[in-house]
Amino acid sequence: METTARRSSGGVLEGFYRFIMRRNSVYVTFIIAGAFLGERAVDYGVHKLWEKNNVGKRYEDISVLGQRPVDE
Repeated sequence: METTARRSSGGVLEGFYRFIMRRNSVYVTFIIAGAFLGERAVDYGVHKLWEKNNVGKRYEDISVLGQRPVDE
């Protein structure tokens, strides 16, 4: 009979639903953790890109700044 419910092994989306979206608390935790980790990854990437594009222009790269002349 075609009307009987068959159990399938499921796909990726069904596994995602079973693991993440079935309970609201797990789903909200997943979203918050994903936003936090995503923000950290973007911040790291932008920081590295900024440092690469501004080599020699940053305060740390200029050796004479912050040093007093030596009086002998």
